[in-house]
Amino acid sequence: MDFILYAVPFFFVLIAAELLADRWRGVTNYRLADAINSISTGVLSTTTGLLTKGVGLLTYAFALQHLALFELSADSVWVWVLAFVLYDFCYYWLHRMGHERNILWAAHSVHHQSEEYNLSTALRQTSTGFVLSWIFYLPMAVVGVPLLVFVSVAALNLLYQFWVHTRHIPKLGWFEWFFVTPSNHRAHHAQNALYMDRNYGGVFIIWDRLFGSFQEEDDNEPVIFGVTTPLESWNPVWANLQFYAQLWADARRTQSTWDKLRIWFMRTGWRPADVAAKYPMNKPDLTRFRKFEVPLDRRQQIYVLLQFCVYIALGSYLMNLEPNLPASALVLGWGAVAFGLFVLGVALENRPWALKLELLRLVSNVPLVWLAPMVGLWPASAVGWVGLLSYSLLSGIGLYCCRNRFTRLAS
Repeated sequence: MDFILYAVPFFFVLIAAELLADRWRGVTNYRLADAINSISTGVLSTTTGLLTKGVGLLTYAFALQHLALFELSADSVWVWVLAFVLYDFCYYWLHRMGHERNILWAAHSVHHQSEEYNLSTALRQTSTGFVLSWIFYLPMAVVGVPLLVFVSVAALNLLYQFWVHTRHIPKLGWFEWFFVTPSNHRAHHAQNALYMDRNYGGVFIIWDRLFGSFQEEDDNEPVIFGVTTPLESWNPVWANLQFYAQLWADARRTQSTWDKLRIWFMRTGWRPADVAAKYPMNKPDLTRFRKFEVPLDRRQQIYVLLQFCVYIALGSYLMNLEPNLPASALVLGWGAVAFGLFVLGVALENRPWALKLELLRLVSNVPLVWLAPMVGLWPASAVGWVGLLSYSLLSGIGLYCCRNRFTRLAS
């Protein structure tokens, strides 16, 4: 059951409510570029998932058919309860290894890159986690948890994790002992040494208490959010590639063949000795910590925000129609989303080539509308062309109003 699809509107309603709470309390937990970047990675992750979810589902179904020790029924309430608890146990180990092994951290680090902490951070998800995450859930197939139950509890687990990404909810007393809460999850998102690599549970914090990875949020140690190797970018595509690129660069530079191979599976942060000596990476001094920021004109902010809404709509369209769309349509839709979000990321960073790339993005809409009906992304109609012309005209006007800002930055 796809609970996530139905929950998407509520995500944005709750984000709006949190923004109102920010204003009411006189605090600022949101920055436009950061929120767009976080939600962009979520949109990119979701659309990528439409193409890659078969990896996890097929391997799980295969293991269920050939390795299951028991035949559990989806009609039993106790099977659902068992599956819910067991899923969170498996998630704990996936999450923990995601912090402790280079190759897994390369995927999971996306979720931790934001230097803010709000409900938009919850939507900040990886697009590459599908490659290895399925391995950690195979025990559920071996036990015999039906596929429908597995998919459903996975969605429920993810939904639970949304609400804990806020700074507005304090510690919750006895609830803190058993469940993941905003307080102990804030500690999880910290880059302070005290909190580093702690509190891995998705729903239940008891796993952390059992396996020695729990750390309470300390009022005397304010949380500094983010990662110790800052992303320093608003681009969702680069967000997914940053740590892979770092690992690849170190693997290429080292003279040891063995180190070229094992770097991917060593503990997070491990680097070959010869590379670390020649290319040192100094961790930031948190006493002098400054959030990444790029000055952006108000008109540019509004322009990027409106364009971003178009890609939220396109991503939602793909999610809703995915069961009826051929693979070619999904690939085309994913490509349009990935390219568009990449370009908007460039605009948010005030890159010198942002204006030219934005013009290319708008021009690329013409072949997109021509190709889309051919692959079944949407039906051929005059409405599509009228919509494209209207969108392009309005975008052109908006870009014209911002042109001096882009031109000044490019010069």
